[in-house]
Amino acid sequence: MLAYLRSFLPWISFAVLSTNGQYAYGALAGFLLAAVRLVVDRRAGRPWDAQIIEISSAVFFGGLAVAAFAFTPAPLGAYGPAASVGWLALTAWGSLAIRRPFTLGIARSMAPAEAHGTPLFHRANVVVTTVWAAAFTLNAAGLALLLHFAPHATAALIAVKVCGFTVPAVITARYSQATARQAEATAPARA
Repeated sequence: MLAYLRSFLPWISFAVLSTNGQYAYGALAGFLLAAVRLVVDRRAGRPWDAQIIEISSAVFFGGLAVAAFAFTPAPLGAYGPAASVGWLALTAWGSLAIRRPFTLGIARSMAPAEAHGTPLFHRANVVVTTVWAAAFTLNAAGLALLLHFAPHATAALIAVKVCGFTVPAVITARYSQATARQAEATAPARA
């Protein structure tokens, strides 16, 4: 689960540092965290397919930081936080559309090699990526609605942001454990 959370640190920092339509520094922090993570992980030998979120983060936050510093007011206005989570939703849904769930590379770094090619492993990653994609979509919609109708409801905005990452992380951890138990239970039957 920590591998997933590390992947989302740029997004979490952006969520924390971006308030009231002021997100240039949040975008810059997100870009720097994503870029550093990419460099460190590549030097450590982490494959590109395990860094889909980091690549997407660097692209999004790099572009947003340039735009936010270049234009006043910022191009996305108060909707920057909703748009950023919307970008994550597009990344997750896009990875499913091309049949390469973004969680697949991350899961390969955590699961035994003999599991990587199994249908259960691929199906589990489709399920987990779908959970994240749905959570991002709901989070983006919830943030957009709150920012439109109650932009000063800070506690509600924080709650939506926190739930948008916490709920899918908990589901991922529990589902991954259940899938691992299922794989162990069926392993003797395959031998």
